[in-house]
Amino acid sequence: MQTLLDFMKRIPAVRPEIANGTESDGTWWIKFSLDVRHDLAWNVVQELGHVCNWLSVDERLPTRFYPVSAPPYLNGGPEDFLYWIIASTEHAFSPALALEWLEGRLPNPVDDLENWNVD
Repeated sequence: MQTLLDFMKRIPAVRPEIANGTESDGTWWIKFSLDVRHDLAWNVVQELGHVCNWLSVDERLPTRFYPVSAPPYLNGGPEDFLYWIIASTEHAFSPALALEWLEGRLPNPVDDLENWNVD
């Protein structure tokens, strides 16, 4: 899990505070926030959504990527209270396998900002 967390911290706009856990069925999750003011924040959401949720019609990973939030009317806006989850849906899909798929499909090297420009 630590290698996946270290990789995630290298992705532009991902804030370094990343929570993680394992469920009783062996599935796992990571939770992180994005710097919503970062120029590439939405590019990161799009890339992670593509790899984790919809790699192709015939080839989907057993992962889900989605937002979660505390009630905004009680706490504040997305800058401080919007989080993102990547969660496995099958115990056999390890964090190491998730890392392989992310490394193979996200811009490479992942921390080179120029590689994230799609224009």
